[in-house]
Amino acid sequence: MSTSPPADPPAFHYPIFSKNDLSAFWALFTDNFANLLVISAVCKFVFGMPDALVFGRILPGAAFAILFGVAFYSWQAHRLAKREQRTDVTALPYGISTPVMFVYLFGVMGPIYFATQDATLAWQVGLGAGFLGGIVAALGALVGPFVKKVTPRAGMLGTLSGIALVFIGVHALVFVFESPIVGFISLTVILWGLVGRYRLPFNVPAGLLALALGTVVALILGESKLSAEGMSFNLPLPWFGDLLAGLKHLFTHSELFLVLIPVQVYNFVETMNNVESAESKGDTYPVATAMAFDGVGTMVSAVFGSPFPTTVYIGHPGYKRIGARAGYALGVGVVLLVASVFGLMALLSNLVPMAATAPILVYIAISLISESASAVHATHAMAIAMAMLPHVSALLTTKWASLLKALEAAGAEKLPAAIDTPLLIAALKDQGAHVVGHQALAQGSILTGMIWGGFTALIIDGEFQRAGWFSVAAGIMSSVGILHAPTLHAPSFTPIVIGYLLMGAFLVIYPLVAEVESLDEPEEPAEPAAPHTPQPAPED
Repeated sequence: MSTSPPADPPAFHYPIFSKNDLSAFWALFTDNFANLLVISAVCKFVFGMPDALVFGRILPGAAFAILFGVAFYSWQAHRLAKREQRTDVTALPYGISTPVMFVYLFGVMGPIYFATQDATLAWQVGLGAGFLGGIVAALGALVGPFVKKVTPRAGMLGTLSGIALVFIGVHALVFVFESPIVGFISLTVILWGLVGRYRLPFNVPAGLLALALGTVVALILGESKLSAEGMSFNLPLPWFGDLLAGLKHLFTHSELFLVLIPVQVYNFVETMNNVESAESKGDTYPVATAMAFDGVGTMVSAVFGSPFPTTVYIGHPGYKRIGARAGYALGVGVVLLVASVFGLMALLSNLVPMAATAPILVYIAISLISESASAVHATHAMAIAMAMLPHVSALLTTKWASLLKALEAAGAEKLPAAIDTPLLIAALKDQGAHVVGHQALAQGSILTGMIWGGFTALIIDGEFQRAGWFSVAAGIMSSVGILHAPTLHAPSFTPIVIGYLLMGAFLVIYPLVAEVESLDEPEEPAEPAAPHTPQPAPED
């Protein structure tokens, strides 16, 4: 009797889109959209750039770069899902790096514009800085895997949580309280639908409802307007001539590299940390590939007219919790490109108020902080907290500098040129504001947080030798201005450098010559939490 051959197993299918992707789409869309709103507002109203430059070159180029990136990371998610035979893989979010965006606006383009009053030159220099920054970011792939291997997870996730707290969460919540009626309505929807995870009427995605209600209320209150100003059709095109002009100017003004290099180091460390946060939720992506591609994406962005570096975004744990796959990211890339090409970004920037978008950013911040805390051993909670502290100083020093500029714009006289002048330092210290200490913590805060969180976790675990070498490494970086200094400089032994070296020496030597006795009851050594495989969220 003949027997039929066994049937082939069904081919594996990874659903690129799910209903849960719609909620994640609105969250990621809002994150990127808010950045594009800031870019258009600063470029238009601070740097005096014409609509043809802002909406005709910068935003289409940025949108093209975002689509380029999300397409790659969606492909990566599909590849990971197929390799591990899992259908719950969430693609890495991608977009313009928010902290780096502000540095490029006010640390690279701003000085050029204020010195020359030439908006086009400021844009060209931004393109050159973005292209060179992409090269620096890509080179981070050579050292990123090693840094990831030697740095405790609490250090990387803790410094990421600090950024989420002050530059995303607090910054966004301010907009809610500046326009409380609009903001509280949108925030209520986000707390109900995304934080509480309760269904909304007709299964409407929380992000969409928050934006829609906030916009309608803002229109009624006169806090928003429907205006076609700035709308036009603009394809993303390469701007090689302007890029070359910007590069030429950069090489004749080398002082800008002192801003460019450290901030791009920050950018590739941010990418590394965000990939680590995805791994903590069960989605393991190759960190070197992500770092190299972010550099490539930033160079593509510069070629097509956007000076602003792109990166793997903060917030993967929040999208994972929602139950998103890869469609949410692809959808954001497509919608932003279409909106930019057809001039809809100009319309939306006039229509959607920041108070309506801000609550979604608050959700991204608080979800990342809570998920980071749950991804490490309970004993490492203090390491997470330690890593967050430098970012508070970064926020303070940023706002102090903004206050000086605001007072100058308001016509105040006899103002100091900067926040760190001796007279102002002394006056602020008398009022309890310790400028010197906050500035030291703020300069290189991303790396400072990662290092302090890392060696705090190592001390908790009793790995004193590794903790000591972390401190020595921080001393070396401080000696050349990577940490705790406004610019790179020749090696010098400042008090901070000496402090790091003394701390490192104690941690390395003392356990070798004396018995280390714990004050706590003996317990099992702390181990990182096992990767968590989240259950799919209920379909919306």
